[in-house]
Amino acid sequence: MTVPSLIQNYQRQSYVTQLHKVYNELSQALVRYQTDKNALNLKEAGLTSQEELNSFFKTYFNVVNDCGATQTPCLASSYKTISGRTMGNPFGGVSYMTLASGSSFAAFYSGGTSIIFFLYLDINGQKGPNVAGRDIFAVYIYNNGLIDDNGNSAPLRSEERETAFNENCIAGETTWFGCFGKILNDNWEMTY
Repeated sequence: MTVPSLIQNYQRQSYVTQLHKVYNELSQALVRYQTDKNALNLKEAGLTSQEELNSFFKTYFNVVNDCGATQTPCLASSYKTISGRTMGNPFGGVSYMTLASGSSFAAFYSGGTSIIFFLYLDINGQKGPNVAGRDIFAVYIYNNGLIDDNGNSAPLRSEERETAFNENCIAGETTWFGCFGKILNDNWEMTY
């Protein structure tokens, strides 16, 4: 193995480790939220608006910077796909926050029957490489409290995650999803 490939493998594992940490923190917070509200799912617990979503994060996380509806300085001003294509800005009208861990996100309440909210989660804030699937991921939170990739219901089947990965994450398009599901499928390893 060459030194550049060792460095690349280390960087990928570092990204996944931070992603897994935030995933675990979010998963535990969702369980605590439902338990505190004595509810069976997130909507029953009261997660029914963007305002309640913002309150959830401020209550259950150590938010060190609430950027409101302004993308920077919580997130970078632009992002790219794995293939190097500049991505559009899908963040309009959401809330931006930075956690004490250094992770930042755009949180968007969707209000669906299955997906309650989703995050554009940048595991290292404004620091590079600012590439979807490397340090920023689209993460979807379902009414049952599960965290997965974009789909109809969670947990997604591994085939659904692979399809999303192939058609979105590595397809060179300007979509934000599919990469997180691939990492879930590959047992918390970045194999792409």
